[in-house]
Amino acid sequence: MPNDPTRAIVQVDIVSDVVCPWCIVGFRQLDQALTRSGFLANLRWHPFELNPSMPPEGQNLREHITEKYGTTAEQSQQARDRLSALGAELGFAFNFTDDSRMVNTFKAHQLLDWAEDQQLQHPLKMALFDAYFTQARDVSDAQVLADVAQSVGLDRDSATQVLDSGERRQQVREKQGFWTSRGISGVPSMVFGGKYLVTGAQGADTYEQLLRRCVEEAA
Repeated sequence: MPNDPTRAIVQVDIVSDVVCPWCIVGFRQLDQALTRSGFLANLRWHPFELNPSMPPEGQNLREHITEKYGTTAEQSQQARDRLSALGAELGFAFNFTDDSRMVNTFKAHQLLDWAEDQQLQHPLKMALFDAYFTQARDVSDAQVLADVAQSVGLDRDSATQVLDSGERRQQVREKQGFWTSRGISGVPSMVFGGKYLVTGAQGADTYEQLLRRCVEEAA
């Protein structure tokens, strides 16, 4: 978000995963809060893997949700329907199908870590949410990740080199460890102004209140 010296800026750190539907819901709600308040946010995205042991081939999403959370197929479908409706209200399309898959996201987080150095982390994060939830693309696949990187203005060859070399692996693991060691076990987890932590998609009203509190305290 562009810097405007006449508008208050709040630091917002968001711990999330690109296959977490509530993470994009929470961000869209935060975006609503920023629009309402007129404030700006300095956003930083931080890595969290919902399923760090997910194998390379992934798993059918419905089967995964049923196994992980003990829900019935009907409950799983109701949850997806609810998310689709909420996404539509927020201008985001969740295109779930019977073939939707949960995938491993460690490579995606490595790419996001590199993209931060290029000042394109936020656009890449948004593009990865779109690739996974709207376009049903496999964001564990290096070629898909390189495509998405290129689509937001990152150099494709450099992105491929980052993924092939694994040069960001240790750095990402350390960042994951930083947040989990501080008790983060679910996402989205947002930290406003370096001091106020909220977990889950809490809605535009809650986020606006936190933004205003941070601005008032800074003044």
